[in-house]
Amino acid sequence: MNKVYPSAEAALAGLVADGQTLAVGGFGLCGIPEALIAALRDSGVKNLTCISNNAGVDGFGLGQLLATRQIRKMISSYVGENKEFERQYLSGELELEFTPQGTLAERLRAGGAGIPAFYTRTGVGTVVADGKEVRAFDGVPHVLERSLSADVALVKAHKADRAGNLVFSKTARNFNPLCAMAGRVTVAEVEELVETGELDADAIHLPGIYVDRIVVNAHPEKRIEQRTVRN
Repeated sequence: MNKVYPSAEAALAGLVADGQTLAVGGFGLCGIPEALIAALRDSGVKNLTCISNNAGVDGFGLGQLLATRQIRKMISSYVGENKEFERQYLSGELELEFTPQGTLAERLRAGGAGIPAFYTRTGVGTVVADGKEVRAFDGVPHVLERSLSADVALVKAHKADRAGNLVFSKTARNFNPLCAMAGRVTVAEVEELVETGELDADAIHLPGIYVDRIVVNAHPEKRIEQRTVRN
């Protein structure tokens, strides 16, 4: 089975459609699948639900899809750094399911593991728990959280072999493995492609069983979200 596609556009062809739920890896602008997001924008699909820690920034990352009004709903943890996100949400144009960061990670992991729901103390007594079941364990209240799965997952890795085994680069790993596990179909954007068998088996972060399509983007832009320098 050939998992390697010649371009991001080709990797998404016949895969994405209006109304889908997508899980997109990344944390801020770290470890985001830049080329796949741009190809998704160019595809013109709309009414999307995006599961992602945040929505990039204005004009980059998932912020591009907000600008073109292709996202109907965000399931995310952090909504800062993006004025268009803020504007659409406050004006009622964008739905938001706000989820604590650790809970978001566990909801994706549970979805990938086939676990329908779990209890957590996080969010008890806050708006996060509104409308959800709360149950006491050892006298401590816990809120029931449903797992998350996606029609398509878009992830970013540093290196892949042709079988789809992935290696991530340091903190750019972030939500990427969890999104890949939660996607019914997963497309991985990588900087380097090697032959199957070249990766040290002990160094593989995500097995190829979770990856369906691969596209190489050898020179991503990798914008810096926050730059701090000394005088």
